[in-house]
This record gives sequence, structure tokens and C-alpha cells, in this order.
Amino acid sequence: MQRYKLVIEYDGRPFVGWQRQTNGRSVQEALEDAAERLCGAPTRVYGAGRTDTGVHASGQVAHLDFERDWKADTVRDAMNAHMRPEPVAILSASPVGPEFDARHSARKRHYLYRIVNRRPPLALDTIAWQVAVPLDHEAMDEAAKRLLGKHDFTTFRASQCQALSPVRTLDRLDVRRIGEIVTIEASARSFLHNQVRSMVGSLVEVGLGRWTADDMTAALVARSRPACGPVAPATGLILTQVDYEDG
Repeated sequence: MQRYKLVIEYDGRPFVGWQRQTNGRSVQEALEDAAERLCGAPTRVYGAGRTDTGVHASGQVAHLDFERDWKADTVRDAMNAHMRPEPVAILSASPVGPEFDARHSARKRHYLYRIVNRRPPLALDTIAWQVAVPLDHEAMDEAAKRLLGKHDFTTFRASQCQALSPVRTLDRLDVRRIGEIVTIEASARSFLHNQVRSMVGSLVEVGLGRWTADDMTAALVARSRPACGPVAPATGLILTQVDYEDG
């Protein structure tokens, strides 16, 4: 038995999310179907993060086990061939020890949220949230810093979140602008369901002048879901990287 670590890129729009479900095609299902075609037997694929419907990844990590010791490039290329034309690509495959677990061995997860801040519609850059009204990214960044550290993030947690505790430690939340592109980068060991999109939606309220940094603090300490701003759409969110002790 050989375990492989996969680094995966996908466009989340055609999928119901990472996790296999009964109501539509998932990224996990696409990968498992490809693995079965390669090895001839049902194969479970385990991901580092359960991205929601419409959320993308440029650095999702997963693991799977094969009875046969395939070359890493063969695993990558054969599974990619079996997934065409679905918008999923294995960027790399590497053999790892049986102790590696894509989810439980992860030390930090990194997300990027992209906003295109312009009035004309998006013809090419469609993996983004278009906000037509000018945003004050400096005010957004100031408010973002109020959320750093260890907190009860109940306000920014989906009502259906199944995590046992709402307490998380947010290591990074940076807002930057390059031209018409506003990016929000978030890093933590783990996130609650809808936490990043909830924080982004509230930060946009700050950027629009409807909230202040103090309002963001008040929302956090309220520990109440109704205190959250509108949840940002899934289309702008990308899981960019998952960190492990061994790199």
C-alpha cells in the first residue's frame, strides 16, 4: 500500500463543493472516479479542507492510497487524463508515509479572496466578486486587524457549522489593492464554516463606509450571527495553500 499526497487546483463553480454529496457533482467525487479508473477499484480521497459550493482552489491538498506503488508522475498524469474535461487538475503527486493525513497533519491553511472594484462588467476575470462602488481598502485593512488573534468567531460562523467550538486563532487578515483588484488574504490553522466569506462581507461594509473598524469589533464581541454583515459570494474565494511540518 502506497499513500500519495496530491496538490490540486480547481474551479469550484460546477461543483457542490469539495465533499461528496447526493445533490450534485463534487470535487472529491471527480478525483475518486479518476482514481478508480486508474487502479480498477474504489478509492477514497481525503482533502485538507472542505470548500463550499463554488469555492475554488489553487493549492488544495489531498491524500489517497493505492495498492500498487505507481510513479508519482503517472498518478498525476493518469488521474488528470481521467478527469478531463472537468476543471480539476492535480498539480503534483508525491509518495508520503502512512502517517500523513491531508486534513489532520495540516498546520495552517491560506485563503485568498479577490474583489474586482470597478463598474464595467467582468468579461475575463470572473473568479472574483465584482463590487461596482469604490472601496476604501485602507479602512478595510484597519478593520481586518481587529479580528486577528484568538477569539470566539460565532458572529462569522455559518448557522449550520458543525465545529465543536467557535474559537479560532486568526494569524493573518490583510487587505491590499493593486489597481482595480482588492485582495484579502487570510491564514489560520483552521477556519469555521463560512468564516472567511463572512469576514470579507463585513469588511466590504467597512470599505463602502457603512461600518467602521469599531463596528467590526462590536460585531466580533457580539458573538451573534445576526451581527455579521452580508456573506461574500463564493466565486471570489480561493484556497491557495496548506502548510505541513515537512513542507
